[in-house]
Amino acid sequence: MNTTSTGAIPLWQQLQAASGVLMAIQSGQSGTAAMDAVKGPLRPGVQALVYHALRQWGRAQSLRSLLAQRPPPPPADALLCLALALGWQEEGAPYEVFTLVDQAVEAAKRGPAKAQASFLNACLRRFLRERAALVARSDADPVALWNHPRWWIARLQRDYPKSWQNLLQANNLQAPMSLRVNLRQNSLPQYQQALAAVGRTASTVGACGLVLDQACGVGALPGFEQGLVSVQDVAAQMAAPLLLQGLDLGAPLRVLDACAAPGGKTAHLLELSNARVTALDVDPLRCERIHQTLQRLGLSAQVIAADAAQPATWWAQHCQSEPFDAILLDAPCTASGIVRRHPDVRWLRRETDIAQLCAQQARLLAALWPLLKPGGRLLYCTCSVFPAEGRDQIETFLGRHSDAVLRPSPGHLPPQNRENPASVPDNAQGDHDGFFYALLEKRAP
Repeated sequence: MNTTSTGAIPLWQQLQAASGVLMAIQSGQSGTAAMDAVKGPLRPGVQALVYHALRQWGRAQSLRSLLAQRPPPPPADALLCLALALGWQEEGAPYEVFTLVDQAVEAAKRGPAKAQASFLNACLRRFLRERAALVARSDADPVALWNHPRWWIARLQRDYPKSWQNLLQANNLQAPMSLRVNLRQNSLPQYQQALAAVGRTASTVGACGLVLDQACGVGALPGFEQGLVSVQDVAAQMAAPLLLQGLDLGAPLRVLDACAAPGGKTAHLLELSNARVTALDVDPLRCERIHQTLQRLGLSAQVIAADAAQPATWWAQHCQSEPFDAILLDAPCTASGIVRRHPDVRWLRRETDIAQLCAQQARLLAALWPLLKPGGRLLYCTCSVFPAEGRDQIETFLGRHSDAVLRPSPGHLPPQNRENPASVPDNAQGDHDGFFYALLEKRAP
């Protein structure tokens, strides 16, 4: 167990900052944006506490409801649920439970929850006395048991009647750190040797992927700034090879990456081919991230800030209305497949978001299909495990477009699913993010 501080930063201060992040998430802000507001020295410790808490947030809320008839004001509620999430079970707790209680009360006394410090102390002291009974009572609540919203659990039960428990359990695990080796600059064995030289080990996955045995900061990766390697989940690494397979890589291919930020898949397309790539994103700030990604890797593409669903605003002006040989559409989605990496997603999403996102995905498919050459290919993908955003979306599209043919595709790739024959090569444990892939070919007239 750790002590009450990390370096010179006391635990109460970390808990105070972490509760602020959790309060922002509860109000609808993304975890990434909320973490950006945390001062630099505090950030690593606070992020670890927040991620741990979000993976136990359903349990924490259930326990809080047993300890208090109604939630206290938001600052105290966030701090109370944070302490419960971190300390409801001894195994895996980042600190001794008594330490957590003491420091959570101290955080309340020194911050916005000062008026509720005595209330917080009473709740947490009662929790210490009655922990076993309270936890047993909370086991009857599926939100506490699975740490997902009730609607999410019900949807997975319907969509995956035989494996929904595995999906929920996988979401509560920490995702591995996966790398994509830039084969233009080195090989998998060469980069494994470079890792070994700095005391790190990794296993190979697929044609250019490595999974680190232990995660680290990108600054500790040999040659990261020189473009030798990128951080990318191994399921996401399937996109570029899938889109390019069967195409004449010796020809002057024109490829569109329609929702490209932050540029990982754009870069992979360029690493594997000599294609002229156009990378689009609706947000100019996110386009800047594409530029940064490509600059680090020594690659170049045409980057356009525009709405892919509105080709009239960019296709003629920037692309001379010339059709593309291949289009990658990594469509906006619920991100239900990357909950391991972004545990805030499950608490931010609402079930009504699915219909709205499905409508947006359908608009993008309909708008981009006319931009594809006859004989060309469009790869539709989402980082979602919900069939509404994958299989169902593509079945509807095929029913409306007689010139579209579904080529062999992986389909849904749920995490920790070892039985999917189309899963990531050499990844026997299925230890990858949840993804969906459908490769569509345009029939010649």
